[in-house]
Amino acid sequence: MSHRKLVVPAFVAAVAIAAIVGSISIADAKKETAPAGQAEMKLPPGWTMDDMKACMDAGTPGKMQQLLAKDAGEWSGKTTMWMGPDGQPMTSECTSTVTPIMDGRYVKVEMRGDMPGMGTYHGGGIYGYDNVSKKFVSSWVDNHSTGIMQGEGELTDNGKSITWEYKANCPITKKQMTMKEVDTRTGENSKTLEMWGDDPKSGKNYKMMKIELTRK
Repeated sequence: MSHRKLVVPAFVAAVAIAAIVGSISIADAKKETAPAGQAEMKLPPGWTMDDMKACMDAGTPGKMQQLLAKDAGEWSGKTTMWMGPDGQPMTSECTSTVTPIMDGRYVKVEMRGDMPGMGTYHGGGIYGYDNVSKKFVSSWVDNHSTGIMQGEGELTDNGKSITWEYKANCPITKKQMTMKEVDTRTGENSKTLEMWGDDPKSGKNYKMMKIELTRK
């Protein structure tokens, strides 16, 4: 079966579930009556009220989504980078804009700055918390690559940090690499992002980057 044939049914199913969940409340479903002016909506064959509630819970933003939304605003930052385990630190300035989207279900992050010797950097990502997997999730793209970096994260340090595991393809080894990022809130309007990864030549794990951010 082709990739396209697999994707289309999955897409249709997702749209159908979203339409059902968005069109009917738990109270309406129990009554099996529709709001005034709308056609009656009944549960799909084989579905139970628990199935419907599970779908609604999966799509309802809560405390974890609110935690991400606390970062909304404009940030300025100082970036320190290391190109290898024995590399000298290189510093530059950056800005970050965090915007809640999809009615508070996700945040969009857009970052701009300079990378020494590599020109202007422009990156952007979508961050959320998956109510089903109980993990933070992220997808990131930038103007220095053509791949999409995917990440999963969990609260650590008594809720002060989110520790992420990102996966991307290494352009040198041509294999998938894993990077660790720790995002720590250091104050109401300050936070740090630190990232570690393996050197593709020696295999040694080292600190690749640190960003110190302050909300404007």
